[in-house]
Amino acid sequence: MNFIEDIKNGAIFIYPTDTIYGLGCDAGNSESVKLIKKIKYRDKDKPLSIIAPSKEWIRQYCIVDEKLLEKYLPGPFTLILKKKDENFLKNVSSNDSLGVRIPDCEFTDYVRKAGVPFITTSVNLVDEPFAIKISDIAHDILDSVDIIIGVGKLDGRPSTLVKDNKEIKR
Repeated sequence: MNFIEDIKNGAIFIYPTDTIYGLGCDAGNSESVKLIKKIKYRDKDKPLSIIAPSKEWIRQYCIVDEKLLEKYLPGPFTLILKKKDENFLKNVSSNDSLGVRIPDCEFTDYVRKAGVPFITTSVNLVDEPFAIKISDIAHDILDSVDIIIGVGKLDGRPSTLVKDNKEIKR
């Protein structure tokens, strides 16, 4: 798959994680991030999370407890971390924290190869079930994206949030 350049050029995509299907884009592309919020009917000020290209990337941009990093990533967890610079990725999270994931799945290799963080948000609309296969995704959303990466049926549980050393199931 040679879609990394398309993503770096603003493509919106649906992809598999180690939990559910997600909706993503290059987190540094403000216009693409706005489009994802529009597709999901999401409040423009509500923060999104990212898939980091590596643990080193996380260390560079976030204040991190090494024990947490080693315990939870890669895996089905989203760490809520303080940003070293609160203006960093302000289009993704306007406050001083950032939700960060490294899923334990093949797709993570593409994020690593791209070298940039990707937005990670569930592909479903608010109050709708999480998508565990492409056929679960609303046609409006499917028609709004540039790339769809399917791998069959997934686990079906969203990632667990980890904030202030506490796990928060969703």
